Amino acid sequence: MSEPRLKVLYREEIKSQLVESFSYSNVMQVPAVDKVVINMGVGESVGEPKALENAVSEMTAIAGQKPALRRAKKAISNFKLREGVAVGCMVTLRGNRMYEFLDRLITLALPQVRDFRGVPAKGFDGRGNYNLGIKEQIIFPEIDYDRIDHIRGMNITIVTSAQTDEEGRELLKSFGMPFGN
Repeated sequence: MSEPRLKVLYREEIKSQLVESFSYSNVMQVPAVDKVVINMGVGESVGEPKALENAVSEMTAIAGQKPALRRAKKAISNFKLREGVAVGCMVTLRGNRMYEFLDRLITLALPQVRDFRGVPAKGFDGRGNYNLGIKEQIIFPEIDYDRIDHIRGMNITIVTSAQTDEEGRELLKSFGMPFGN
C-alpha cells in the first residue's frame, strides 16, 4: 500500500518550510496533524431509529472506518429524549486514514460546496486545533445522492500539535486548506 500524498508532502516539503518560517531550533518542534475527529449528531434518531443506521453507514463510507455511537447523557422530556439513547456518531482518524481523509476533504469535498469562498479562519481554538462545520454530507464523493434519506451536517475537528493558532493555520494552509477572509 502506498503512502498518502499529504503524508509524503508533509515529510518532504512542509516540515522544512515550517522550520524556516517559525525558526524552530529542533525538528521535533514542527507541528503535525495528530488526529481528525468527525462528529455527526442525529437528533431525529429519537423518533426514527433507522435515521441513526443511515448516518452510521454514511459516516463509514466517508471516513473509511466504523463510527462509535454517542448516547444522551441525561433525559430531556421536551425533546422526548431518555438517558442512554443513541443520538449521534463519531469517528477518530489517525495515521494514513487521517491523511487520506484530509486529502479528500481539501481537494474534492470542499470545492463542491455551493458559493464556496474558503473555510472560515476563525475556527481555531487558541491551541492550534481547527473546527469546521459542514452543512451537507453530500459534498463527499463517497455518498450516493440518490440513496440518502436526510441531509445531515457534521463537525470536523483537526487536532494538531501546534502551540498557537498561527502555527496551526500555517500548517493547514501548507496542506492546501482554502482559508477565506
